[in-house]
Amino acid sequence: MTPRLSPSDSAVTRTVLPGGLRVITESLPAVRSAAIGIWVGVGSRDEDIPHAGATHYLEHLLFKGTSRRTALDISAAMDAVGGELNAFTGKEFTCYYARVLDSDLPLAIDVLCDMVTSSLITPRDVDAERGVVLEEIAMNEDDPSDTVHEAFAAELFGDSPLGRPILGTVSSINSIARDQIAEHYQARYTPPHLVVAAAGSLQHEAVVDLVRQGFASVTSGNAEHRDPAPPRVGGTYQAAAQAGTDGAAAPHPGVRLISRGIEQANLVFGCDGLARTDNRRFALGVLNAALGGGMSSRLFQEVREKRGLAYSVYSFNSQLADTGVWGVYVGCLPAKADEVLAICRDEIGKVVDGGLTDAELVRGKGQLRGSIVLGLEDPSSRMSRLGKSELVYPRLEPLEEILASIEAVTHDDVRSAAADVLTRPRVLAVVGPFDDPDVFAAALG
Repeated sequence: MTPRLSPSDSAVTRTVLPGGLRVITESLPAVRSAAIGIWVGVGSRDEDIPHAGATHYLEHLLFKGTSRRTALDISAAMDAVGGELNAFTGKEFTCYYARVLDSDLPLAIDVLCDMVTSSLITPRDVDAERGVVLEEIAMNEDDPSDTVHEAFAAELFGDSPLGRPILGTVSSINSIARDQIAEHYQARYTPPHLVVAAAGSLQHEAVVDLVRQGFASVTSGNAEHRDPAPPRVGGTYQAAAQAGTDGAAAPHPGVRLISRGIEQANLVFGCDGLARTDNRRFALGVLNAALGGGMSSRLFQEVREKRGLAYSVYSFNSQLADTGVWGVYVGCLPAKADEVLAICRDEIGKVVDGGLTDAELVRGKGQLRGSIVLGLEDPSSRMSRLGKSELVYPRLEPLEEILASIEAVTHDDVRSAAADVLTRPRVLAVVGPFDDPDVFAAALG
């Protein structure tokens, strides 16, 4: 047990093994399944240019085999028990996870630990998987809604790690060598940077024993105590932007157009947001829900319900260690793009000038509370909460504390958040049948 846990998290237990590896679990006796994840404190924002795309590439390669299992052995082991095995790479972390019946949790832990500690990363597998990663890049580029979000990040954060695609580019994937990927693996996949999180029908000490066995190959002979890596907090991006290093630049107004002969204009319009530990994030979350988070939101009502200008329109809000993203997505007919952007700009201006109505404030709080609670109704989501919190937050925030913070949001809080965030320099990304980005300059306001 540790001070990082709140007394209200009575079913959560945390153990730090001597090498710095953390094991954190939540017991859910009412279920018959368990979810297990190995979280690695490395994401695409940790890559320099020679390693661009290496984190995601490595995620693929860890499924290709170890000294104990072939790629087929890994997949067959989980298929044989009806389990789910997968992984994902983000800007700030990577996760390998499985969900199984509670009786099969030892198997899932063994398979995941084997993959993370003992991947072979052979030249043959690197070459074979290169084509798979390139196909994934091509698939994303064929989807305009994915492409426009990538373009938005690139315009917002510039040529910095946060502005580059998680998958890498065709050029970077074609040029990266096996030794570069292996170097990334050896440097980043070390016990102090790893968290094993599990939730479901389980016993903490049993999980700890299984994890200790699974990591024996990288911890044996080195029993000295090592502290876990600290949570990812601080001003990495902002400091680089202010100093002008690593290609980072402070966000400034701009338009990025990707011209494609498609039937719909895909638009993302927004700015940088708040860091994940900024206390104003709750007010911004309520504001975001009321402005564009549901069918009763202002943007949905004005753009879709009243005018029928788009099928999909929503606002979004996400946080990183030292910055964040806030924006609006719309998919509409190309001829309606100017009108849609004008409406979005006007609605944002109204919120900045006048805040929310009483009814909108109540709905925004309710929507935010409901999405959080309903999102924690299964072992996988509980496991994700544990793993992500351990890596990127100073502590595991109790659910009751989060809900109380949302309920405490006032009109003044919303107006303050709107006056700060929604007035920041805006960028616009467009994917559609257009030739001149300058025609969208007026949309930036």
